[in-house]
Parts: sequence; structure tokens; C-alpha cells
Amino acid sequence: MVGKLDEKARTLALASLPDWTPAGDPDGIRRRFNFADFNEAFGFMTRVALLAEKADHHPEWSNVYNRVDILLTTHDASGLSRRDIDMAAAIDALLKH
Repeated sequence: MVGKLDEKARTLALASLPDWTPAGDPDGIRRRFNFADFNEAFGFMTRVALLAEKADHHPEWSNVYNRVDILLTTHDASGLSRRDIDMAAAIDALLKH
């Protein structure tokens, strides 16, 4: 089972993810992504879905036209875990391609 990050590990991990912000309920991290249009946003969501399925770690998310909001939390750990940090980094990497 994956454990929840303690405050020190959380602070260090979030330092490497400057575009993600802490979320309180549920405990995790969130980020808003803005794209040119719906097609670009949906394409991004498709790429994230493939990552999530491969990692067996699925985000909570929503999409409105060109905007995608993602919340990452590990329900089994009752909060932010290394799996969320790794997923956030992988999602960020999609934007660099």
C-alpha cells in the first residue's frame, strides 16, 4: 500500500512542481490547464488518460471547453502520495512535447 507523504516529503515534492497547488478536500494537488480550444483540451485529456491507465492511478478531473482541471490524490493513502507526485510530473512532461 502507498503511504501518505509527511510534511517534509510533501514540501520537497511540491518544490519540483511549481504549477501545482495544494488541495485540502480531498488532500492532494491540483492544476488548471488552458488550451486554445476544446479539441486541444480533449487531446490532452486523452494523453493523460493513457498515462493514468498505464500507472493504474486515475485523476479526478473536469473539462469545460478549453479548460481542464485536474486533482491528484491517493484515496488508499487518504491524501497526497508519491504516486500523485509522479503522475503530476508525467502530466507536466506531456506539455513539453
